[in-house]
This record gives sequence, C-alpha cells and structure tokens, in this order.
Amino acid sequence: MSAIYLLRKISTKTPSRFHRSLFFSTFSKDSPPDLSRTTSIRHLSSSQRFVSSSIYCFPQSKILPNRFSEKTTGISVRQFSTSVETNLSDKSFERIHVQSDAILERIHKNEEEVETVSIGSEKVVREESEAEKEAWRILENAVVRYCGSPVGTVAANDPGDKMPLNYDQVFIRDFVPSALAFLLKGEGDIVRNFLLHTLQLQSWEKTVDCYSPGQGLMPASFKVRTVALDENTTEEVLDPDFGESAIGRVAPVDSGLWWIILLRAYGKITGDFSLQERIDVQTGIKLIMNLCLADGFDMFPTLLVTDGSCMIDRRMGIHGHPLEIQSLFYSALRCSREMLSVNDSSKDLVRAINNRLSALSFHIREYYWVDIKKINEIYRYKTEEYSTDATNKFNIYPEQIPPWLMDWIPEQGGYLLGNLQPAHMDFRFFTLGNFWSIVSSLATPKQNEAILNLIEAKWDDIIGNMPLKICYPALEYDDWRIITGSDPKNTPWSYHNSGSWPTLLWQFTLACMKMGRPELAEKALAVAEKRLLADRWPEYYDTRSGKFIGKQSRLYQTWTVAGFLTSKLLLANPEMASLLFWEEDYELLDICACGLRKSDRKKCSRVAAKTQILVR
Repeated sequence: MSAIYLLRKISTKTPSRFHRSLFFSTFSKDSPPDLSRTTSIRHLSSSQRFVSSSIYCFPQSKILPNRFSEKTTGISVRQFSTSVETNLSDKSFERIHVQSDAILERIHKNEEEVETVSIGSEKVVREESEAEKEAWRILENAVVRYCGSPVGTVAANDPGDKMPLNYDQVFIRDFVPSALAFLLKGEGDIVRNFLLHTLQLQSWEKTVDCYSPGQGLMPASFKVRTVALDENTTEEVLDPDFGESAIGRVAPVDSGLWWIILLRAYGKITGDFSLQERIDVQTGIKLIMNLCLADGFDMFPTLLVTDGSCMIDRRMGIHGHPLEIQSLFYSALRCSREMLSVNDSSKDLVRAINNRLSALSFHIREYYWVDIKKINEIYRYKTEEYSTDATNKFNIYPEQIPPWLMDWIPEQGGYLLGNLQPAHMDFRFFTLGNFWSIVSSLATPKQNEAILNLIEAKWDDIIGNMPLKICYPALEYDDWRIITGSDPKNTPWSYHNSGSWPTLLWQFTLACMKMGRPELAEKALAVAEKRLLADRWPEYYDTRSGKFIGKQSRLYQTWTVAGFLTSKLLLANPEMASLLFWEEDYELLDICACGLRKSDRKKCSRVAAKTQILVR
C-alpha cells in the first residue's frame, strides 16, 4: 500500500497538507512521538484566510493512534519523523566537526576570534577579518525560528528599514548561500529544518484554477506569523507565498530546483544521507521532477518559463528558455538521479531524467555557445531554411548580432548566451547561468575554461568596483523602454538591468575552484571585502563599474553577507568545495535521447554530444 494512499485514508475532512505534515511528523519506529513538535492545520475565519494553506505548531496537539506500523503498511515509517532538535547557539560556534579528517575550531586568542583548520595532523591558523566577524554576527541575527527551532534566515535585516515589504521573509533561493555557510561551519540543524518545513509547504494537490500552485511547486518564500486562535491562545504559523503576493504574480520556477540542489549539498557535507532517503523527501523530489518533466507543446529539451520566475524576478526579456533556469534544471536533474531510490515506482522517472540530461547537455553546448568562431557562423547564416538538415535551425537573422558584441568578446574566450528561441538569440552575458553551467558541468571542459578566460579578459566590465554584474550589458534607451516597460527600478546599470550583486561571489568562487583557478575568486573577494563592511552589506550596486550603492538597495542583505562568508569558507576548505560541484558524466554521452531509432530523419544526439567533449 503506498504512502500517498495511506495519507488520503486518514481523513476526508481536512486539507491534504494536514495529512502530510501530521503523518510525516508523528510516527517514528525508534522513538515515541514528540508532542511538543507535532504539526497540524486548522481553518480560521475569513479574516485570516492567509492561514488556510499554512502549517501550525501546536504544543498540546492530540495525535492519531499509531495505526500505521510497518506490518500494516508494508513500508518503513522509521524515517517519517520531522521533529528535529536544534543545537544552534545564539553565541559563536565553539567547535565544529566537519569530517573525520577535517576539523574546524573556533578559539579565543587575546579576545579575538581565530579559526583553526585541522586537516589530518596539520593545523593552519587563519585569523578572521573584521568583515568576517561582522558578517557572522549579521547572519546569526538573521536566523528565523519556528516553534523554537531555526528554519531559515530573513532576506534582509536592516534595523532602520521601516517598510521591509517581503524582505522579512525566508526565501528559498536567498537561503541557499546562508545554508552553505552554516553547513561549512558545521551547523546543519538549521538546514535540515529548512528542508523539511519547506517540503511540508510544497503544493501537493492537483488544481483546476489558475490561482492555485501546480502540484509539486515549492513556494518562493515563507513567513513565520503569530496568529490568535482565540482570546487567550496564539500559535505560530508558516505562511507560504507561491507568487500570489509577488510583484507581477509570477510563480517561482527556481525554488524547487534550488531545494533539490541544497538537499544534495546537505548530504554531501554532513554525511547524513538519511534525510534524502525518507519517503516524504523522496516524494517531494518526484513531484518537483514530474512538474519539470511534464509533457507540453514545447519541442526543446530546455525548460520553458516566463519573465520573473527566477532571481531576475521582474520583466527583463528573459521569458522563454533563459540560461539560468536551464543550468539549475540540469543540476537538479543530476541531483535527483543521484538521490532517488530506484524501484518500480521511480524507474520510469529515472529513465526520463537520464534522457533529458543527455538531450539538454547537447542542446546547450551546441546552440547556446558563443565565441568568435560561432559569431562568424551566425554572421553568414542563411535564413528561411526548411529541412531537418538546416544549418540555421532556429531561423536566426544575422542582423540580431549586436554591435557591442563584435569588439567585446575576446579571441580566447566565450560564453553561453542568455536565451534562445525561434528567431531570437539573447546575446547578453548572464553571470549566474554561466557560473552554474561550470559548476554542474552543463558546459564542456573547454567551454568552462573559455568562460573564465572571458571573465579575466573583461574584468573591468564583469567585476569592476564590486563583483559581480548580474548580466552584461545593460538594456538602454528604446530597448529599456520596450523590453522592461520603462521599469523605474531596472534603469540601465541598476538592479537586474546589469547591476552588481555581491551574492554571486560564492558561485564564482565555486566555479573558479572547480577549474583550478582560485586566484580569480580571491582577487574578486578582495575587491568586495574592501567595501562591503563600510557600505553595510547592500543588496546590489549601481553604475557600469559598480561604484554606487543601489538606489533602492536594502542594507544588511542576508545573501550578500552569506555569499561573502561562503566564498571565504570554500577557499579555506577546497575538500569541502569539491563536494558541491559535478564532474563531467561520460555515461550521459552514451544515453540516446533522440528516441528516433526507427527513423533516419535525425541524427542521434549521442554522437554530437561526444563530439562536444572530444573536439571543442
């Protein structure tokens, strides 16, 4: 009998999220239920409708009789428990065990904190800078607690901000660098709690109207609210936002992808793989993958999304198949293939994941890659080609090549362009997508090297006075007016229109370390460290060179702080950094993704994919 069927049998009078949270948090084979952490849900009055899809913490909740033993269900319920104890101290962490052969120790020397890294028998003492000390203080103050346990960090924690809007919420994508900082410091409880509670908020019902999240969608963010149940009783509630409150009302595509990536990182760094083996977590992975792999009208292996569905959450002309989503999608596919238990219920999904991985890697490597050679090819494209053997497969007009690109791209460098659709190539350089393509091995090894060569050659444009440009170049003049709709926040060289975002440092660091070029990351980190503390950790910077603090930038932005700290920790511990990226998977190149074995109309992508590795 399946776990999902059992959940449906519990009751038909309460929402399914009640079934899920109560079932997965109550019953444990090895220990009795923890009444103080039992989760439940109730409907409140119409004036408190926002709570109807939220999760509550009831200290005195009753629980159902233990009718779901292993004998009854035929499945192990030992791993269902979501009650977790916290060891997060309000003070600095005193001693952190990271691996059996690597220990991080925080000691006090002359009233100053000193970090000791022990690897084997060797000890390296590294004194924290003032910026690092302040960053840790800010990060720990940003921690959000739910029912007494840490569950995430707020997006920004500026004490002088009287209108925080949604910056006082816990965002899935924003929390990732914070989670990595805690994990690298040896503190995994907050990450485990975050993964479990966001899983409970996942949309689990099929819907028929456009105002409800699709099955498997993860929320963009959540907020811990205190709700009055009666005159004398209040309870904490997790209130998720699936985009219904966001500017533009766009559902987040990247939240589920980041959740899967973080789940893998938690297991790799802590060595605790029991979390990803739980039935509820396995179900959550499957729901996200099924949502991403659902059949539709699109003919490409890339994921079709709208403007505003990722880190660039406003109208910026990235609708279609933006590189950022494709690189995260590829990473989530690889994570899922690694973490999913292969059985009768998942073998079809695993097969679909393998096929999509093969097709996606070939598609991005072949059609998204831009260097001098490729630009010359596009410059001489013939258009209106009708055949399966067409050279210009997407009917790209050579006039689309922007004038700035001819002189900008270096001879020895290249990059993956920002977007590709029929008759449209977005030639802007998007930083996150390119960095994550390196980290996940979506690009080939030679393409990875070329991307870093481009960064080095165009250092002033991408790094400047504050790393890193979110994209390059900015949309200006008529392009800005038409594509952004004259967005007053996305003016040229500001915010998502080529503003500089320090949080991207940790992804740049990871990409550089994978390619054996940590000196580039150290150089960029040194540039940022000179200003971040004095500027009070802004969200982003403006102007072409990143000289000014963003005109609407929040201060004490948590993922700016966390990105800085994570970069420092990664550089100090290369062994840990190596756990977070992927090497080339040559088995993928042997998987046939075309599905046209009985037809000679198309070439199998296996041969083309291998060519990308061996020739480029």
